[in-house]
Amino acid sequence: MLSAATGEEALRLAREHVPDLILLDMLLPGMGGECVLRALKGDAATMRIPVLVLSGLSQANSTKLRAEGAADYFQKGRMFEDAEGKEAFLDMIREVLREAQVRN
Repeated sequence: MLSAATGEEALRLAREHVPDLILLDMLLPGMGGECVLRALKGDAATMRIPVLVLSGLSQANSTKLRAEGAADYFQKGRMFEDAEGKEAFLDMIREVLREAQVRN
């Protein structure tokens, strides 16, 4: 597992390591999450990596982010509410990875 503290670092690591999945926060220092998502989807080396967006922002942003290439969207606060939220997050990761495997 890799982690990045900034959007620029996330792009560099994604290009160097081509991970199976990227969990992308929208609120990053420097280059924000939306810019990172656009850069990932606009780069032939990273465009096929599924990106699961995590944010404290409203679920209302999910349609826009999916249109920009996000595989799915999960509101961070749900992870900490209860066991159901954590399980929903893990289920979403499993589904995104399964769909990526089918596509590839």
